Amino acid sequence: MDLVASLPAFLLAVVLISASPGPAMALILRRAAVRGFSGAVPTVLGLEVGLYVWALGAAAGVAALVAASEVAFVALRVVGAVFLLYLGVRAWRSAWRARRNGTAPEAEALLPALPALPALPALPAGPGRTWPKAFGEGAVVMLANPKAAAFMVAFYPQFVPADRPLFATTALLAVLQVAIEIAFYLTLAAIVGRAGAWFRRPVVRRRLDAVSGTVLVALGVRMAVESR
Repeated sequence: MDLVASLPAFLLAVVLISASPGPAMALILRRAAVRGFSGAVPTVLGLEVGLYVWALGAAAGVAALVAASEVAFVALRVVGAVFLLYLGVRAWRSAWRARRNGTAPEAEALLPALPALPALPALPAGPGRTWPKAFGEGAVVMLANPKAAAFMVAFYPQFVPADRPLFATTALLAVLQVAIEIAFYLTLAAIVGRAGAWFRRPVVRRRLDAVSGTVLVALGVRMAVESR
């Protein structure tokens, strides 16, 4: 098998994999809706760093050991499931706090008749603190997913010719995958981020937190009970 000849199939597979729904997609969509495009960037980078680590682990045989070891596989699955449940419950709590502290319907009906007050200048969101947190969330979601390890073990060898060095070729193919996924996810984040003002309306934000929390909890439960 020639490496160049197999690239179109590899690139197509990567695009289809990137577009498939899962924890990464749910995390990026929620982050872009709540924090805008710039808030989704560290999450995407964290996910892709985790992906690249798994790809190198597959080339070095680490991912194969994780996929073959029942203890390691279950341990990672539990960690990943717990973290997704944590993210989902945190989103639920955000929705609950917004509902509890929100304006009463009777007061909302009176708001249009009141004179508009001058807007106060927005406080800085503190990107220096939110970037590491968002990056870490993305990295943990990817690294604590044992299915990623099993996938890498099954996926990359199909595109590495027998006469090519396994580690170097896998590392190169992983760079292509990471580049494609970053472009895809950032485009998606930009599209969602453009509607950020609508997503950040109190009612919409509350419903978004409730829905995204439910999705993340469902993904965590599925990871916890899913077999190999």
